[in-house]
Amino acid sequence: MGLRELSNRSTQASEDEEAFLRVSQHLIPWEQLSPENFTMVTEFLLLGFSKLQELQLVLFAVFFCLYIIILCGNITIVTVILLENNLHTPMYFFLGVLSVSETCYTFVILPKMLLNLLSVLRAISFISCAIQMFLFLSFAINNCLLLGVMGYDRYAAICQPLRYPILMNWRTCRLLAATCGVSGSLISMIGTTLVFILPFCKSNKINHYFCDISPLIHIACGDTYLNEMIIFICGVLVLVVPLICVCVSYGFIVNTILKIPSTEGKQKAFSTCASHLTVVIVHYGCASFVYLRPSSKVTSDKDQLVTVIYTVITPLLNPMVYSLRNKDVQAAIWKVISRGKFSHKIL
Repeated sequence: MGLRELSNRSTQASEDEEAFLRVSQHLIPWEQLSPENFTMVTEFLLLGFSKLQELQLVLFAVFFCLYIIILCGNITIVTVILLENNLHTPMYFFLGVLSVSETCYTFVILPKMLLNLLSVLRAISFISCAIQMFLFLSFAINNCLLLGVMGYDRYAAICQPLRYPILMNWRTCRLLAATCGVSGSLISMIGTTLVFILPFCKSNKINHYFCDISPLIHIACGDTYLNEMIIFICGVLVLVVPLICVCVSYGFIVNTILKIPSTEGKQKAFSTCASHLTVVIVHYGCASFVYLRPSSKVTSDKDQLVTVIYTVITPLLNPMVYSLRNKDVQAAIWKVISRGKFSHKIL
């Protein structure tokens, strides 16, 4: 009888302990636990490209050359637009703003990435990671909105030529550019806050080469569903809405161009839109592939490759497309160069 009673008491105690644990888990969710129960992250490790050990020096050389080309190309575009009076039009004003934004955009990402390719220690502090994400998202969103505005500008120029000076006066252009910048900063602040209010207690290893939304959410603790949903809605507003505006604008543009009787007039109208449309397809396509999906699925090496396209290739594509395909920009560049040679001879 003594042994049986002892066994019953042991079983009852085990059942009581399990019931207590279930009740405790129900009453005290992880969000309400004190910070002492977590090992809080103070820095992150950026593991992007770390698997490609032998190729890291090659990648450094390639990305360094691309970064120099991006800087030179965008600075050249901005300088030529500022110095050449013939380019003081709304289209080139927005192109100049886009070039400045993309120069800053790459400056936030590439220098740190280049350092990491040469370094064994790939650490970035918690605060630095948050600042990098905020700046990256601000300029990236600004670029998306600017491309939408540039689509409307092409619509106004081709479909409403008589009203174009009124629709796109300088006050309107400055207001649209400022709105894109402010909107980018505000939406970026929301996205960055939603990511960094999450506790990071699983790991501090980010499977990426910079602090992006999806890799950070992937290593966060607890339920991230609400945060991801709000970020997804912001992504739809930033990517889908401007893209719809661009598509609608180009629908009207194509309809207007087809009505132009001369072949030369059609070619000229198409040539002014081809550069913008090329950048739009690459930028929106890659960004949509990464950001309009659940964050938990965006951790593969393939996604890093796609991210490289819109963080490196798109800023590189912008000055190259607009300078190589645009005769006005080409002529302006040669004018500025010849003017510089003339000034140098005088000196």
